[in-house]
Amino acid sequence: MRRAGIALGSNLGAKVTSLKTARDFFSGINVQGNLFLQSRLYSTAPVGCPEGSEDYVNAVLEFTWPGTAEELLLHCQDIEQKLGRVRSHVRNEPRTADVDIIYLGDLLIASPSLTIPHPRVHCRKFVLCPLADIRPDLILPGQVLTVVDLLNNLDTDEPAPIPMQDAW
Repeated sequence: MRRAGIALGSNLGAKVTSLKTARDFFSGINVQGNLFLQSRLYSTAPVGCPEGSEDYVNAVLEFTWPGTAEELLLHCQDIEQKLGRVRSHVRNEPRTADVDIIYLGDLLIASPSLTIPHPRVHCRKFVLCPLADIRPDLILPGQVLTVVDLLNNLDTDEPAPIPMQDAW
């Protein structure tokens, strides 16, 4: 069993409700007695999205995952589908649910279907900021800086995420 970090995002429909539902799918599988962590909710500007895209609501979860990385990927994709995500293969298209594996313990995976840790986690404020809420001192596999140091040293024009609410 390993600790899994999951990034949640939505910029279509009932965004907060979609994130709550995704969270509930994961909290139901968390191994009994292990800590389930969740960040605050953040409002974030769309990055690299089609013009006119709405702002996102983003959050990060961490929990104990009892299965394989491939099983976690299938679980994430199933949640996206249940929440109405439609994939048209337009890059960064608006979506009801985006459920991404950030990390799974200390695993390093690079396959055609799965890359862990997420290949762009270290350069995205909308992931690092909520992750810093729950694991500021975490050093992601393949990195040398902590999450909070990655965030503080990030050189990007991406607007800072805006905290929305603590409890959700």
